[in-house]
Amino acid sequence: MTKTRNRWLGLVFISMAISLVIIDGTIVNTIFPAIIKDLMLTSTEVQWVQESYVLVFASMLLVWGSIADRFGRRRMLVIGLAIFILASVWAGLTDSAETMIIARVVQGLGGAMVLPTTLSLVNANFQGKERGIAFAVWGATIGGMVAVGPVLGGWLTTVDWSIDLGSVVVETWRWAFAINLPLGILVIAGLLYFVNESKQEQRAGGIDLVGAVLSVVMFGTLVFALIEGRVYGWWEQTDKTFSVGNFVWPENTISVIPVSLIISVIFFTLFVIWERSREKANKNVLLDLRLFHIASFRNGSIAALIISMGEFGLLFAIPLWLQSVDGLNALSSGLVLLWLAGGAFLASAVGGAMSGKISAVTAVRIGVALELVGVAGIAMAASAMDGWQGIAGYLFIYGLGVGMATAQLTGVIMVEVPMDKIGQASGSQSTVRQIGSALGIAVLGTTLFTSTQLATYTNVSELSAFQGVPAAQVEAASQKIADSVVESAGAIIPVLSDIYMSQGMPENLATDFKMAAENGFTEGVKTTGWVAGGFLALGLLSTFNLGARRKESSKK
Repeated sequence: MTKTRNRWLGLVFISMAISLVIIDGTIVNTIFPAIIKDLMLTSTEVQWVQESYVLVFASMLLVWGSIADRFGRRRMLVIGLAIFILASVWAGLTDSAETMIIARVVQGLGGAMVLPTTLSLVNANFQGKERGIAFAVWGATIGGMVAVGPVLGGWLTTVDWSIDLGSVVVETWRWAFAINLPLGILVIAGLLYFVNESKQEQRAGGIDLVGAVLSVVMFGTLVFALIEGRVYGWWEQTDKTFSVGNFVWPENTISVIPVSLIISVIFFTLFVIWERSREKANKNVLLDLRLFHIASFRNGSIAALIISMGEFGLLFAIPLWLQSVDGLNALSSGLVLLWLAGGAFLASAVGGAMSGKISAVTAVRIGVALELVGVAGIAMAASAMDGWQGIAGYLFIYGLGVGMATAQLTGVIMVEVPMDKIGQASGSQSTVRQIGSALGIAVLGTTLFTSTQLATYTNVSELSAFQGVPAAQVEAASQKIADSVVESAGAIIPVLSDIYMSQGMPENLATDFKMAAENGFTEGVKTTGWVAGGFLALGLLSTFNLGARRKESSKK
């Protein structure tokens, strides 16, 4: 009885560990305005503060998942959490863009140690029906915390928590990082007390350092290209120039993005060749490629990649829409996303209750179907007039699906993986999901801003106020407003009428411009929702390959 109680308490602390990492990946989105103002960040620095964490996090998942198999999964989790906490404190104390970026890089390094090892420990410490319940808790935690991050960030930036310590003022946004210190210490203590260590027996050859380097370059360049393709141009350069330190990408050449993708393909080829040679020599490998011979792992990973493309890509658009069109502040827009978090956490209870009664594959299909209903509902119901009330119920359905699909798909992917390979498999499936998410954000981000620009341009140009105005002037005015909406990611919409009225424009025409922009941004969100729904529909179709091999084997 004691052992069972301890394992479940251990799961609580494992879930808390992953919560810290997931929240920190989303909380920055709502505290950015305060950081920009305090540290006086340039647009390039803003980009690197935002993306450096994700870039390092995604590129290092496979490395640390594999090393944890050998080094000790709980030990790696505790070390990663300690690094993450110290980097969080550093980020909270920083007073310059450079140190903030470095702190975010170190945070990503620590976070990459945490995510795959939490999954490995869940897989190692639970069996049978209990494993399904544990995965449900783990998956619902991830789905829920994606929504909780913006709420916490909005709260910390809306409520005045500044403390005057003589000549030092601790700004509001810094608490978003500092909060990780006491929580992290509590989690580490719980992990050490309630979670047993787990590792594989060592093989010859030491740690696969060459494979690690090849992997980091391969995934780092791929994720960079997927995230930044819209910014720098998928082939031709945009007016945004890529630079790192003193290095500036040369002008009058192709964009940095196709070069980054080519480097990723080259290093992928080298990685496969290297890993196969190590495996033939019976030496430790970073990723045992024979894992992809396991039908559940291979098919599940493909399904996870496709589903991730549609799963969270829409979430970056919804807070922008709520603040720009519905007029909510950061806290209020975050609170709306609690409908999603509520659905995800309810999925934990539902998933636990259904464990053993329906197959994990069936639960995945139900979850993805619910996600599809939720996203399609958002695409249909989003309205500048109805605001958040029109989409709240669909966010709940969407969250319920995310909680079910994330947890149970993880179980399907990992179910036939040998125990000595679970760290590699955990890192691999986590990396696949991160790449799918990055690809989805790249595609959906382009969809949002492209469709918003077109819809806003059309709406403005069709205003009756332009009757009798020369076509060239109409086009110029429409293009100017559409460009300003896209360049500000919708932030200019609430003050658009005030800007034009301050320039002497009649109130009714300025209001018409604002309404045209609101409807244009709403159309962009609706289009983005339909594209996300398309990815989820493909993901649902891909789940029909799951479990087939096992059924055939059982019949034989």
